Parts: sequence; C-alpha cells; structure tokens
Amino acid sequence: MAIHGSLRINALALISLLLTVTPAKAQQPAQPKIKDFTASSELYGQPYRVIVSTDIGGTDPDDFQSMVHLLVYADCLNIEGLISSPFGPGRKQHILDVIDCYEKDYPNLKTYSEKYPTPDGLRAITKQGETEAAPYTGVRESTEGSRWIVECARRDDPRPLHVLIWGGIEDLAQALHDAPDVLPKLRVYYIGGPNKKWGPDAYQYVADHHPSLWIIEANSTYRGWFTGGDKTGEWSNTEFVKQHIAGHGSLGEFFTSKLNAIKMGDTPSVGWLLKGSPEDPTQPGWGGSYVRAWERPFLKLNRMPTQDDRIEVFGVLEIALPTDGAKPTGQAAMSVENQRLGGYLAEDGTVRFRFCPKSTGHFHFAIASDIPGLDGKTGDIQVFLPPSESAKHDSNELPNWWTDDPSSKSAEGIHHGAASVSRWREDYLRDFASRMLRCSATKSDSN
Repeated sequence: MAIHGSLRINALALISLLLTVTPAKAQQPAQPKIKDFTASSELYGQPYRVIVSTDIGGTDPDDFQSMVHLLVYADCLNIEGLISSPFGPGRKQHILDVIDCYEKDYPNLKTYSEKYPTPDGLRAITKQGETEAAPYTGVRESTEGSRWIVECARRDDPRPLHVLIWGGIEDLAQALHDAPDVLPKLRVYYIGGPNKKWGPDAYQYVADHHPSLWIIEANSTYRGWFTGGDKTGEWSNTEFVKQHIAGHGSLGEFFTSKLNAIKMGDTPSVGWLLKGSPEDPTQPGWGGSYVRAWERPFLKLNRMPTQDDRIEVFGVLEIALPTDGAKPTGQAAMSVENQRLGGYLAEDGTVRFRFCPKSTGHFHFAIASDIPGLDGKTGDIQVFLPPSESAKHDSNELPNWWTDDPSSKSAEGIHHGAASVSRWREDYLRDFASRMLRCSATKSDSN
C-alpha cells in the first residue's frame, strides 16, 4: 500500500526511531550471493545521507585512494560532509586536492548520472576538523567539523545520518559532547584499529558517556579489502591498479601517484552502504559482517603493569600512578612501541596514561618525568586475541554497538572479521573497475 504526503514522512520517522531505540538481536542469516542483495545505496527510496571524517594527507596514502573510490560512487549517496580529522599533517586542503581531480573528470562522470554532485558543491561541504588527538577528557573544543556533524544531524530529514570515520574519532566525540540530542540520528562506521591506537581518549569518552550510540567498531575487518581473497591475475593489489586505475582520468592518475597498489583500508565503510544490509550489521556485504559487541575491553591499574598482566587487542589500558604529594610541572611521558604518551595530572593527584594496542604480543613501557617517584619506571603487558566465545556475551550497556566477528571462519590469519570483506573481492573490484571507466570516457563514447 502506498504511503502519501505527511503520512509517509511520519511513517519514515517512526521507522528511523524504532531502528535507533531497539537493539537488533538478529540471528546470523544465510549467506546469499552478492547479486541477490537488495540494492542498499538507498533508504526508503532515497540515497543514504553520508558524512566522511578522514585523516587524508596524514601518514598513510590509503585515505587518498578511498576518497577517489568515494567520489566515483558519489551519485549513489547523499554526501553531506567531508571532514579533515587527522592525527598529523593532513588538512582540509588534501580533500580539496582530490576534488580538483574530480572536477577534471566531472564532464565525463555526469554523462552517466545527473546525480553526481558538482565540484563546487563538494567544496562547500568540506570542513576542517580536529588536528590533534584529544586530551584525557576525550574532548577539547568544537571545530568546524564537529559543528557540521551537529548541523547535518539536526536537519529535518527522517533518514539517519551515516558518519564514516576513517581517521580520528575526535570530531564525533566533540559533536556528541556539544549536542547529545543528535545521537539518535547517527549511524557510525568507525575504522578503529590504528585510529583507536592514536586516539584512545576520544574513543573512551564515547564509550563511557554515549554507550547507546549506534556504531560499528571495525578494528580489523577493514583489512579484508586488501588482505585475503582472490589475488590472482588482474585481482592482485598491484595488477588491479595497473590495469584498471592507472590512466583512467585525473582521479585514476591521482590514485596511482599516491600508491601503485591497493590499500584502501577505509573503503569498507563505503562498501557497507553500497552492497549489503546496513540496517543489520550481522548480514553479509562489501563492508563486512559484524557481531554485537561484548563489554569493550578496558583495564585500569594503579601501578605499572607487569608481564603477568594481560589485555585484549584493541582494548584500552589506563595506568593511574600516584605522585606522593609532589608538585610536578606536568611533564610526564610514557614511551611504548612507536608512541610517546603524554601523562594527565588528575584532580586526585594521580598521573594517568592511556594506551591501546593494535596488535598482539608483548609491550614494554618506560616513563620519563620530572616527578622523582615516576621517572624511570618501567612495565610490561601481554596482548591477546579475543576468543570466539566473546561473541556470545552481548553487552547490555552497549545495545547498538557492533564489532569484528572473532570466529575463525571470518578471519584472515590473525585479522578477525577480514574474511567477511575479502570474500567479495572480485565483486567489489570488478564494480570499482567499471566505475573508473567513467572518469576517462563519456557514456556515449563507452558504448
């Protein structure tokens, strides 16, 4: 039965509200072939609303590649924001550089679909977000990016707002802090892993203060885009770029100039909206399939850890050390692996450090401080993979939180969940190749 006028809008709003407040406890579905999927680039007959937060221009070229991929699929989505949210040198200008390439290919692209946004339209929604990792409190002050998330979420639109986080989660944390009323409207796909490692404080703020947020925490599933699957012939990471990306318009040349092999670690967040069932993360799709999250691993110690201490990979370790009444200048840093973690002087007189390991194994800590009782302290910890039984213990505190499937059937080696992406490798690469043809020829020329 057709729904017309205001009745249709109210019905859509009700469906959106029910999706928000009712945690899905879906059973694992049968695994259909990709061709059997319901087209999922639309919700209720309209494209998904999307904001992308990216650390493009930082230490890894994969965000440039993922941005090229996003733009050649821009006619399938309502892109409402592109936010620069790096931990290092990346800035808004790096997004604009990709849009400049898109502008050169736009005359060809628009012959395939009038829904491709104009280059100036994309520039208008490109914003600068937070440029530093959050402090211990998890938030600092609003940014152009965090304010844009709030503005978009508050629009009179019954559709959820999908926030795809490719870099720091700081702008999302700030938006939730400044405007908690927007939380029910958000659907977040967070590429965790290394981003969680560099920004544990903002992540912990979200987990502690906004546990009802609808979020996919993809710590290792994303690796399936470039790890595993069929890598023979044209489907190898390097040969695919050579045959299907290089020489395909300005975007293709830009993609290749950054890296001549597939990395694209953030692209599963887009693939999740293109092919699959985004309303139910347990179902298969290009962005992977997920399980309800168990309690997020968190270990707090009031001493330095020892080799007998253990924490789950991608968990958050908090060390709170007493200062014994010293009046420090605030200089305390903990070195671990390739990080130097700044200490936070809490009101209770402790100095606190947070650490998130993105791999298993043994980690060693050493402190340098102007506090005599802390300077020179060392510690160690063992990091382990979560057992498959973890998925049987859904968190009551996190009713809408999803994460990597810890079962062996969904893993690529030690990377939990990655096989739920890599299984579709030929499908999504073949589709991407057809999209790249649009950059170098008009629709009439390609027929």
